[in-house]
Amino acid sequence: MKRIIFATGNEGKMREVREILKDLKDYEIISMKEAGIKTDVEENGTTYSENALIKARAVREEAVRLGMKDIVVMSDDSGFEVDRLNKEPGIYSARYMGEDTSYDIKNAEILRRMEGVAWEDRTARFVCAIAMIGEDGTEEVARATFEGFCAYEIKGEYGFGYDPIFFVPEYGCNDAELKPEIKNSISHRAKALKLAREILASKEW
Repeated sequence: MKRIIFATGNEGKMREVREILKDLKDYEIISMKEAGIKTDVEENGTTYSENALIKARAVREEAVRLGMKDIVVMSDDSGFEVDRLNKEPGIYSARYMGEDTSYDIKNAEILRRMEGVAWEDRTARFVCAIAMIGEDGTEEVARATFEGFCAYEIKGEYGFGYDPIFFVPEYGCNDAELKPEIKNSISHRAKALKLAREILASKEW
């Protein structure tokens, strides 16, 4: 069985990835920690796709150095964009206000900056780019978005990151109020991973 090493240390993200790809046959999905890979990657790209590829290449290089075989490396870069804030925090979402700053503080600051902004001007989205590198070095990127609005208040106990301030029109609630099985069927990461799964199924890796 081939293995997919997903290049993240985020446990919430790994739970989502495993749930979304749980029916993927012939592949075992493991984290960097489970693969024994420790590498700090400077995400200095200017797009989500560039950052995802930077991480995937760094993890693949370490996996090759460790002699791993039959692997596909996957990495994502994702972000929250608020149109009224010039699409901030965007590709800097994880580093917005500092990497060690809690998302409670980040979310509160975004809502403060959006005070008084009318609903029609609160358009926002999550963006996700999934980079994949096969054992032969073949590279592919799948990209998807999840459109909605910047909410008026922090709500919900599910999800992580900016989910509590992202309003999903189709369900009439914030992203963090959606149960995981619903979110994992409609999110930006779900859409990008489904595209990635189609790529995996369409070619020999």
